[in-house]
Amino acid sequence: MLESLLAGVEVALRVDTFVWISGGLLLGMLMGALPGFTTSMGMSVLVPISFLVGDPLIGIPFLIGVYKGGIYGGSVPAILISMPGTGASIATVFDGHELTKQGKSRKALEMSLFASAISDFFSDIFTLVMIIPVAAVVLGFGPPEIAAVMFLSLVVIAVTATGPVIKGLIMLGLGVWVGFVGADPFSAMARYTFGTAELYDGFHLIPMLIGLFALPEIFNAVKEGDTPGARVASFVGERLRMAEFRKSIRTIVRSTVLGSSIGIVPGLGQPIAAMMGYIAAKNSSSHPETYGKGELDGVAGAEAANNAVNGPTMVPLLTLGIPGDAVTALLLGAFMMQGLRPGPTLLSSSGDIVFGILIAMVLANALFVVIGYLTIPFFARVVTIKKSLLIPVTIMLAFAGTYLARANPFDIVTLIGFGLIGIAAREAKFDVAPMVMGFILGRELEYTFGQTLALAGDNWVRFALTERLGMTAVLVATPIIGILLGRRMHRFRVRALERERIEAA
Repeated sequence: MLESLLAGVEVALRVDTFVWISGGLLLGMLMGALPGFTTSMGMSVLVPISFLVGDPLIGIPFLIGVYKGGIYGGSVPAILISMPGTGASIATVFDGHELTKQGKSRKALEMSLFASAISDFFSDIFTLVMIIPVAAVVLGFGPPEIAAVMFLSLVVIAVTATGPVIKGLIMLGLGVWVGFVGADPFSAMARYTFGTAELYDGFHLIPMLIGLFALPEIFNAVKEGDTPGARVASFVGERLRMAEFRKSIRTIVRSTVLGSSIGIVPGLGQPIAAMMGYIAAKNSSSHPETYGKGELDGVAGAEAANNAVNGPTMVPLLTLGIPGDAVTALLLGAFMMQGLRPGPTLLSSSGDIVFGILIAMVLANALFVVIGYLTIPFFARVVTIKKSLLIPVTIMLAFAGTYLARANPFDIVTLIGFGLIGIAAREAKFDVAPMVMGFILGRELEYTFGQTLALAGDNWVRFALTERLGMTAVLVATPIIGILLGRRMHRFRVRALERERIEAA
């Protein structure tokens, strides 16, 4: 591992890597700053670029730059026009827009940038430190342990999805079923293909992701149209003073710890981290009554927490092949297209590339601060760009990227089909993230479960209670964790809705 880490340092310091990260940061900030254009949509449209360049040390850092920039960029419209650019910026609205009303939009945007960059940096360091011991433990896992962890992950993803748990379970089940389409991994018999030869290898991940994430956003943007006469606040006011920033250091540290903890757990994601960071900042304050009325500490708490999620989501992705959220599902697709299969053996087989990517991710935070600070005035004006100018370009990128991935015309059919599913799910208020997770993990769970059955033979009881106690412990803990987390998430959603009603009033 140490040799791979040292080799990773060498490959991470390539000039072209940092050029592409810079491009990714700029594009991510642009996508995040556009109201209604989410990070997931931006990533799905741009993910084909990552494997067209051919080098994982260019393509993957480029997408990570888009990821980082998009999560931060969402704070720009949240602060200026009270419209979160991404779900991660929902809590930034509470105090960010109030500061804009007071003529302090520059302070709010700068606090958002510095809190985001600092928390992102330390969470990336945490990721780099954690990846080695976690990978060492996971190397000792066999099919039974991996199957149990994947089952636990599916339960966590279902109960933490947006909306009622039953909707999360439905979408999860749909994703698992879609993952079963194609050849059986053990018998090679075709199933659910309905005589279509193109489905023998199953659905391809890239057109599915672009269809589920990009096309619904495009459809929604077309439906809403441009908003004529919308008033946009300008980038005005004094700069953020050092004394004001120092007052929020404790909040940034607290939110970084919270966000990093949430990032490790698959399914939770940035919106929950942002709300928890904001609530924790308010509850710890000696003057909680000022929150929601233009408190810089509120912006710092929300933005530090949502950006701290970015790095730790890579831990389950790289060590177990389990994406932590919709964006890391897109990263999983990019890794696979580069010939890298995230899982227990990835670090042993391609350790220098993995550590190179992670070290580049840490160093990219310096670029994050510089690029973000220089471009804040520009992105403050991006919110005024008409959707009618952006939609045709986005559609072109979605279809071109889908076709270029494999040059297979059937992928266009897949894109449109999953796009219609995504649009229907959005209209019915179903979260598509569990469907994507079910699709990705369902295939792996089936394979590892089949291997577990073969290892167990005829004596399941002896196998579970003497040979595979780790698997048994995880399976016993799964329903308990699911119930406790489901109840906690329900209470959290209720409090969040009450908070939104109070803010609206």
